[in-house]
Amino acid sequence: MRRVLTVVLFLAGLASPFFGGGSKEKTELIVAAAASLTDAMNELAALYGETRESVSVKVTYGSSGALQAQIEQGAPADLFMSASPKQMNALESQGLLLEGTRKDLLVNEVVLVVSPYLKEGIASFNDAAGPGVGRIALGDFRSVPAGQYAEQVFTSLGIVEGVRAKAVFAKDVRQVLAWVASGEADCGVVYATDAAASPGLKVAARAPEGSHVPVVYPAAVVASSSNPGEAKAFLAWLSLPEARSVFEKHGFLAP
Repeated sequence: MRRVLTVVLFLAGLASPFFGGGSKEKTELIVAAAASLTDAMNELAALYGETRESVSVKVTYGSSGALQAQIEQGAPADLFMSASPKQMNALESQGLLLEGTRKDLLVNEVVLVVSPYLKEGIASFNDAAGPGVGRIALGDFRSVPAGQYAEQVFTSLGIVEGVRAKAVFAKDVRQVLAWVASGEADCGVVYATDAAASPGLKVAARAPEGSHVPVVYPAAVVASSSNPGEAKAFLAWLSLPEARSVFEKHGFLAP
């Protein structure tokens, strides 16, 4: 009888807060997001943690091309948020996205920003190839969507080779911003949302209409996600008014 009572008390103790049996570990969602989403997603991750206390959202930022490569190589991720359909298409074609979860979440604009240290006047994308610009910061044409959009704009204007000769290529748009802000580059091509987050930089021009494909941010649950249900719930929440207002505050628009 004493042995039975001891076992019952021990099992009861495991469920008590002193033994940790009553506590529940948080589910960690890993989100791989384009660098241009940094400010908005930092705020949204914290907000979602307040809304769903059982879930912790960890966001990894980088160029969409680099994040695509990491997912292809098996890096852990529950949700992928790209700054271009190109990288999402590549993952989808390989069966690396959870079927039926992909959606176009946001849209953005491409702008030319100018360093506060530049004395010459720059009023258009055409001026980037002119004598007033020594160096222009661009996202890498191969892996950074902002760079790929910039390449399309300058190609449509017929000045891509002149711009390429002056270009310094960055790993993502945040590096482009840093180079322009510090004066290491005279100007650079980024998204309107990045420019809005950098008040020291002047927006010289918006990309001419029709000069590049639309800047669409698709998102999807990764097929290898450890928490597909929670990832789908978080993605659905990102389209609700509460989250949408945060995106709009940072300059993003709905598709």
